[in-house]
This record gives sequence, structure tokens and C-alpha cells, in this order.
Amino acid sequence: MNWFRITVLLLFFSQINTIYSQVNNIIPTPKEQTIKNGFMLIENNPEIITNDKFKSALTLLKNAINELNLDNDEKPKNRIKFSYSKKLDNEEYILRINSNLITISASTENGAIFGFQSLNQLMNLNLNNGVIKLKNQEIKDSPRFKYRGMHLDVGRHMYPVDFIKKYIDGLSMLKFNNFHWHLTEDQGWRIEIEKYPELNNIGSFRDSTLIGHYGDKPRQFDKSRYGGFYTKKEIKEIVKYANKRGINVIPEIEMPGHSQAAVASYPMLGCTGEQVGVAPLWGVFKEIYCSKNETFDFLEDIIDEVVELFPSKYIHIGGDEAPKTNWKACGNCQNVIEREGLKDEYELQSYFITRMEKYINSKGKQIIGWDEILEGGLAPNATVMSWRGISGGIEAAKMNHEVIMTPNAICYLDHYQAKDTKNEPLAIGGYTPIEEIYNYEPIPSELDKSLHKYIIGAQGNVWTEYMKNSDHVEYMVFPRILALSEVVWADNRPSFKDFEKKVNETYPILDRMNINYSQHLERLEKK
Repeated sequence: MNWFRITVLLLFFSQINTIYSQVNNIIPTPKEQTIKNGFMLIENNPEIITNDKFKSALTLLKNAINELNLDNDEKPKNRIKFSYSKKLDNEEYILRINSNLITISASTENGAIFGFQSLNQLMNLNLNNGVIKLKNQEIKDSPRFKYRGMHLDVGRHMYPVDFIKKYIDGLSMLKFNNFHWHLTEDQGWRIEIEKYPELNNIGSFRDSTLIGHYGDKPRQFDKSRYGGFYTKKEIKEIVKYANKRGINVIPEIEMPGHSQAAVASYPMLGCTGEQVGVAPLWGVFKEIYCSKNETFDFLEDIIDEVVELFPSKYIHIGGDEAPKTNWKACGNCQNVIEREGLKDEYELQSYFITRMEKYINSKGKQIIGWDEILEGGLAPNATVMSWRGISGGIEAAKMNHEVIMTPNAICYLDHYQAKDTKNEPLAIGGYTPIEEIYNYEPIPSELDKSLHKYIIGAQGNVWTEYMKNSDHVEYMVFPRILALSEVVWADNRPSFKDFEKKVNETYPILDRMNINYSQHLERLEKK
């Protein structure tokens, strides 16, 4: 009798563990997940029922099924279909698994794509010896925030097109919907511009690059030419690729600061008119755009070509870290201050940003800027990306402006993720472990509840001064990006301990994607 009881208990707990895996292994955590009786066994390629409304999601599903290497010789025993439901919101989906039929319901392509991503995780994590065993269930899911972003700086170091696509694959898997592509910097101009070829002939290449850390004394340089740019053809290819995976690509064209590569290409854009080089060093430089009509003509021409490449409603204009040294000594800039009745150079920056915003708005686009655009007065329609902590975001929300939270102490994935930095790849500094990201709350407690609606989401930033190759980028981003995906999507984050279990279950997926992830979370080998 005792042995019978023990056997029953063992079977019970075995079933509980199986159900736990089925319930909890999706990242980010679904809003509602109801486990039902029975299983679906997928032993060969299922029949995929086509739907003209969700062509991209269907393509992703077909490709995923093929990658699972299931038996395709036998007649399909199961079916998977997408179903249109106008009752569901933009990115909402319902995933139903019922013995021999899987249904993904959505009202938009993005909803269907994110429903597919949940199914794909379940299939990958429950594949064993060529057979997928899925618990019958129903998932009703939608995001907490409408803006869920990841950034990549290609100005300091740039990466192949194939890697950019791989990066986008990772974002889509985790249900991010915005890829912020930082394309221009002091150290390199990375976007093809036909009207101004010197941006690519000169501005896209630097003659040397810092070796080691910025703080090293003395500094050393490799004295090797470095650079390149993405052609318009490549950019169109990436934008299309991202769109088919539910990802909007936001270009960043920095202004008025972080523009030394542009000034090196066309010295008339600076205040002095003197020839400067593309920066070989990291940091903040005084060579910024001069606030004169020639500069605005140039930038408007740039915007004209940018909007043809990016369907995104947003264009990021930077606005950060613009020293006013040259402006203070520049006759052109001082004349603008006097002519426009401006108080100082900070109001001149506001004038600069507002003037560019007006032009960008005329193209049917909206601007996003780093929180420095608050200085001197905020442009009328700007969205603020709060990176110097949370105060800029709070201030912008109180002005009824939309805010994307990205405080550097938490959301900068270029920081170290371990205290033992000697055994880590070189990084800019800081310490941001995955747990700190996971516990982050984007809506500040200090913000009145009536203003919460202006916090539209959060973003992780990847600045690449010290990331010379894509493996290093992946190491810094994964698995911390998994934590951020929970922050921006899930209303019901589990405990960090339970999240750790989910991360360990997800490692095999990252392995199959050939992602060079960090293993600072203890990897629990499956038995």
C-alpha cells in the first residue's frame, strides 16, 4: 500500500513538473495561460492552413517547421492555422492548442507574428527525439507597453548585414517591436547619402581607433583605417526583413552633437569651417553642427533621403551631449540667438531641434530625442527618451509628452554584467546584472497616476565603443535582453527565481540560433 502511494505521488509530481514546463517556459510571460487536459503530439510536418491576411507570419511558421527537421514523408496528422479576429487589439493574439489543431487568432500581422513566436518557443522547448509534445492549452496575450525597443550603435563599430538580421530575429522572438538603429556618430557615418557623397567617402572611415579603455594612460591607437557604411539597397533589405518579423526600424541621425564625421566630410557645416578628422577616440567632442541656414539645408536634404528608406513614423534626432563651446564663439550662432530673441546657447539648441522637428513633421514623421532636448524648451511634438536617469522622463510626462524610459544605470547593456571584470570582455564600465534589469519598473513611482499613459515603454541601449565584433555584442545583450522583454511585455512577471528557470530552459533555443550568450546565470543542464 505504501509503495502504491509513493508511486502515485511520483507520477503526480512528474505530471506537475511537465505542466510547469508547459506553463512557464515562454519568454516574455503571457498575460493568460490556461492548461487543459490532453496533449498534442507532432511527429511529422503539420498541415499549415494559409491565410492571406498573415503572409509574413505564415512564412515564419513554415520556415520554423522546416528547421525542426520533423518527418515529412507521412501524411500530416496535425494542422496549424491563423485566424483573423477583428475583436483583438493591434498586437494581441490568442493561441489555442487542442489535440490535433493549433489556432493563432489575431487582428493584425504583428499579432499573428507574436502568436507564432510563442508557439515556436513551445515547439522548440518540447522537441525530443523528433517528436513535439504540447499540452493542450489556451493563451490570451497582449503587451503591457506599446513601445518595446532595442538599440544598436553602429557608429563606433559596425556589423555585417547578416548580423543585423540575426539581431532582429532575437528581438522578434522576444516580442520587441522597435529596432533603434544609431547610424551616425563622431566616429563614423553609416548610411549612404547620394546628395552628399563625401559623407561616405570621408565620414564613414576613420584613420585610427583607440586600443584599450578610454581611461588608460597613455592612450594607444591602432593606426588602421576602419569603417564602411550601409548602402541604400542593404538598408531597404534590413527594413523589409524587420517588417516581416513585426519590427519597426527607427533611424537615428544625430544632431546637433555627435556630428564630427559629418563636419569632417563637409567643414562648412561646423562653426569654424576648419578641416577636422573623423574621431578615432570615444567621448564627446566640440565639433558640432553650426546653427546656420547651410546646416539646416544640409540636414533637410539628409532627412529627404532618410524618409524614403524608413517607413517608421519616428526619426530619432539625438540631441544629446552637444557642447556649446563653438557656438559661444561663433558669429553665425550668436546672430541667430539675437535674431530669434533667445536667452542663451541652450535655447539655441531648442531652436535647432524645433526647426528640424517642423521639417520632419512636414514629412509625416515624428521625432524622438534624448532627454537633453528638454534643455532650453521642448520641441512641441517630441517624444523624449530618458537616459540620464528618470527625471527627464518625469519632466516630459508632466508636459504631456510621450516618454520612452531607458535610464543608463539599468538599460545600458554595454555595462559589465559581472563584478569580476578582469574575466569579462572590455566594457565602458558600470555594473548592470540581469536581476537589476528584471526588477526594473518603467513607470516612476513619483509620477502621478493620471500621467502614467505618457510612459509608452522602455528600451535597452547597446553602445559599441568596446564591441569590435558581433560575438561581443551578443555576449553583452543575451540573456539580459530576456529580462527586458519581460519588463516591457508582461503584466504578471514571475519571481526572479522562476525567471531564472525559464532562462535556463531557453538556452537551447539560443544555441540553435548560434547566439554567443553570457552564462552568468547558472546553466542548469537538462536531465
